[in-house]
Amino acid sequence: MSEIITPSQTVGPYFAYGLTPKGRLKWDPDGTYSWKETIGDNLITPDATGEKIRIEGQIVDGDGKPINDAMLEIWQADAQGRYASPYDSRRPNTQFKGFGRSAVNPNGEFGFSTIKPGSVPGPNGKPQAPHIGFCIYSRGMLRQVYTRLYFADEAANATDQILSLVPADRRDTLIAKKEVQGDTVVYRFNIRVQGDNETVFFDI
Repeated sequence: MSEIITPSQTVGPYFAYGLTPKGRLKWDPDGTYSWKETIGDNLITPDATGEKIRIEGQIVDGDGKPINDAMLEIWQADAQGRYASPYDSRRPNTQFKGFGRSAVNPNGEFGFSTIKPGSVPGPNGKPQAPHIGFCIYSRGMLRQVYTRLYFADEAANATDQILSLVPADRRDTLIAKKEVQGDTVVYRFNIRVQGDNETVFFDI
């Protein structure tokens, strides 16, 4: 029997059931089991420094209807602009990893608790505006798509080399609006996968 490549498939509609659980059983030295969170939507570690923020938003389709079975992943630097990556020699000296994952609720809403990132080096070593990378998986997509979140209150957006590649009339789709809800700073970032005012996605 010869081996063949299986046909490509979309990532849904089974997708919501394929989410990685937020935790796993861990065997403790005292002979008991405990539940340990793995990848979730709260990136903040007890030793993380910087401004604690919430990112909240909604993902919708081309008709503006909520997508209720999407998953979003984020990747970011810490408050000092350092990535938890072997490719970054300035790796954080905290447990902060900068990677998170969020499912959506029936209204297509998602959220992350994290630290506002610092500036990181960009092309030619020039500093980039603080930003967070997003990876989006959803039904009907043959593969995931990538975008960026920039913060509305950052003056560095005006000179960011990557953001400047985006047509001026489309940049607003990458800008998260700041809201203050009591003691919590929230940045609202809505994502539209198609249609009018579609979010800008990047080829990677």
